[in-house]
Amino acid sequence: MANLRDIRNRISSVNSTQQITKAMKMVAAAKLRKAQERMSKTRPYAAKIQNVVGRLADSGSISSPLVEKSEKSENLLFIVVGSDRGLCGGFNNNLFKEVEKRLNKDFASQLENGTISLVTIGKKATAHFKKRNYDVVDSFPGFFDSIEYDPTSAIMESATEEFVANTYDEVYIAFNEFRSVIAQNRKIDKVLPIDPSSFNLKSNDDSKSTIDYIYEPDSEAILEKLLPLHLNTQLWKAILESNASEQGARMSAMDSATENAKELERDLKLKYNQARQSAITTEISEIVSGAQALSE
Repeated sequence: MANLRDIRNRISSVNSTQQITKAMKMVAAAKLRKAQERMSKTRPYAAKIQNVVGRLADSGSISSPLVEKSEKSENLLFIVVGSDRGLCGGFNNNLFKEVEKRLNKDFASQLENGTISLVTIGKKATAHFKKRNYDVVDSFPGFFDSIEYDPTSAIMESATEEFVANTYDEVYIAFNEFRSVIAQNRKIDKVLPIDPSSFNLKSNDDSKSTIDYIYEPDSEAILEKLLPLHLNTQLWKAILESNASEQGARMSAMDSATENAKELERDLKLKYNQARQSAITTEISEIVSGAQALSE
């Protein structure tokens, strides 16, 4: 049995860890509120842009390189949104496993031919895929230190230029979609080429779909501006969803860690009391034996 000093040191260590995890939970909870607020404001904006693009596409043909499908799907680009920090449970590993599973299942030939490229956002994604010898053409560690729209749009604009230049046939975004504090949906969405027919035009009034809109200057000019904006917004939305999911996952993980530390502390205190009681019993037995020996 460990001596009393060792057990006391372990109790002190567990108590310190418990204070840290409790503080991290509170910080994550505060960040989660802000992240949810930004995400909630972006969701309807992204959905409305998608709705307008879908409506414009229904009104006539679209002639844009962003909607042109390649005859082959050989060169692919995956933008993987991870995190910069750990201590958030399976937030990163679950997404990375899903990406690797998808690559091996649906894009095995491209993976074997080495025609799959990755852009990683966050230190964890960068370290994970570089360590496994994936073709990481660009990486953005430390991206979540300051989440801004302009750096996000720059990443998407670069991918769009590569797509238009026929460097890539398809572009995907892999991220964690926020569902609740304890749950995230792992999503891998194809963003290029754009498929307006897949956009759901949600309307409470069916008569709205029959309205004949007049566009100024014309629908083609509006789409020329809206399609790049739609792409940038999709990545921006993925970044905000991922950030909110990360804070929720960290809050949940730190709460579990705090509860585990409390349970371990209770077990150590019980073990300490047992060891102390054993030591006292041994001392009493020695005293009684010594007194008995003296009396004889």
